[in-house]
Amino acid sequence: MNPSFAWALCLMGAVVMVSIVLTGAGRAKADFTMADLQAPRAMFERLPAFGQRAVWAQENSWEALTLGAPAMLLCLISGVSSPTAIAAAWIWPGIRFVYLFAYVGNIPPLRGLCWATGVTAVGICYVEGLRAVISAAG
Repeated sequence: MNPSFAWALCLMGAVVMVSIVLTGAGRAKADFTMADLQAPRAMFERLPAFGQRAVWAQENSWEALTLGAPAMLLCLISGVSSPTAIAAAWIWPGIRFVYLFAYVGNIPPLRGLCWATGVTAVGICYVEGLRAVISAAG
């Protein structure tokens, strides 16, 4: 059982936490008050442009976690040892971290490249995990 897949999950959780901090920074620039706690999404229009992008990056980070977590668990549980899958597991949270700053910094070409790389890394882990399951079953 290779711990790289468990590390990828933990690191992606950290990426989500960083996205929450970036969203908080945007809210701070919008003069967030305790009254905003009643409807924090209603203040979206008051956020500066980077704050709005931070919100979108945070939402996308949660989506990436829900897409990638099953792939990492599949690899972890099925005992994947493929160097390609292990590399993909490490790439996934790293590139998603870069993605956050490309999104918040409004660098669309880098953001798109990071998104495609992250999805590809997750896809590789799904394929390798399924191969291991099929191999063990057959």
